[in-house]
Amino acid sequence: MNITLICIGKTDEKPLEELIQKYEKRLPIHWNFQRMEIPDIKNRKNLSESQQKEKEAELIFSKLNNSDYVILLDERGKQLSSSAFAGELQSLMNQSVKQIAFVIGGPYGFSDEVYKRANRKLSLSEMTFTHQMIRLFLTEQIYRAFAILQGKPYHHE
Repeated sequence: MNITLICIGKTDEKPLEELIQKYEKRLPIHWNFQRMEIPDIKNRKNLSESQQKEKEAELIFSKLNNSDYVILLDERGKQLSSSAFAGELQSLMNQSVKQIAFVIGGPYGFSDEVYKRANRKLSLSEMTFTHQMIRLFLTEQIYRAFAILQGKPYHHE
């Protein structure tokens, strides 16, 4: 299985980047995890919210394949426990899903076209976090899911 994390903008806070890399390195090689950071849109301040979302959509779609199972990180998404999240990943593996693409959008979320393309929406919390923090939290949860599925002591019930 391949897992891709597609994000708008760079992780520019060094401590967060180091922590993200820590969990990326812990992920199993056979999950083929990669992070794709799409540069912020130039002249963003001159664009309306909907124009920004449309431009970001074009960039997101350029990174997706037709067969990708797309999960948007979205405040209106479903919240799962770590064990349930691990179960969802296992279910996708059992269905022979070859590519999962997690997508973290820009400051205004996603365009309607991106929502239509998504297979599901996931929320990590009702609280608001920076998009850079969400990268860390999601990467850690992907690693935690792996640990749960392997029966490793990283997660305690």
